[in-house]
Amino acid sequence: MYHKPVLLNEAVEGLAIKPEGKYADLTFGGGGHSAEILKHIGPSGTLIAFDQDADALKNRLDDSRFILIQSNFRFAKNFLGLYKLLPLQGALLDLGVSSFQFDASSRGFSTRFDAPLDMRMNKASKLTAKKIVNQYSEEQLRHLFKSYGEVANAQILAADICAVRQIHPVETTLQLLEILKKLSPKNKLNKYAAQVFQALRIEVNEELVVLKEILQQMPLILEPGGRLVVISYHSLEDRYVKNVMRCGNTDGNLEKDFYGNIRAPFRPINKKPILPSSAELADNPRSRSAKLRIAERLDS
Repeated sequence: MYHKPVLLNEAVEGLAIKPEGKYADLTFGGGGHSAEILKHIGPSGTLIAFDQDADALKNRLDDSRFILIQSNFRFAKNFLGLYKLLPLQGALLDLGVSSFQFDASSRGFSTRFDAPLDMRMNKASKLTAKKIVNQYSEEQLRHLFKSYGEVANAQILAADICAVRQIHPVETTLQLLEILKKLSPKNKLNKYAAQVFQALRIEVNEELVVLKEILQQMPLILEPGGRLVVISYHSLEDRYVKNVMRCGNTDGNLEKDFYGNIRAPFRPINKKPILPSSAELADNPRSRSAKLRIAERLDS
């Protein structure tokens, strides 16, 4: 394992694992959550895991009950059908970037290293942060930084990037940081840069698009009584998750039947998100923005 899994015990407990059950770890990463899930599954149980990053395959677990698929989780339903694992008793999503991806200097996820502006979770993907920064229009960049990074001065930032790239391409994390330093609120460069990098990363990997897709698949993937456990790391993700668990759709629109009863495929187990303990925060500072939500699939 190459990172400390966030909210490990809380997430696995949330799955309410049945020893003979079929479960999915949709974001395998370093394998920490999968390893813990396997401790609770019996000889006849199955755990199928997904990760689009080829580097994650190095963490494959040697266990006959375990299947690892190199694929984006947006295709989970197709693979689960192929392996005759539908419906599941539980599924786990740990969203965001793994510690390994942040710490791999060449991947361009972190502001700590001077590296090519890449940010691809799937190295086979054609869209990179470099391509976005140098080829998107000023209006596209403004919308991106405002919508995905909640950057207050998104318009000015987009204009500055476009001005700089007319002189020379913006190709590395350090070159982008030089632009950000001039626009960042005083003493808040780290937060400001994190917002900008987050926006680019979300666009490169279509993170909100694929999250919406997998959440919409969940009523078809989980059996009645099955558990959906999601760890999110920023407000945009958490809003989608909260809305689906409460209303059955990412927009948060309550739908009612002829008799006025709310039509929702899930019942939230925890009304408020579960947050990391003070001990976990001290041991793993990267868990500070994590929020865990759990829901149970209702009868159709």
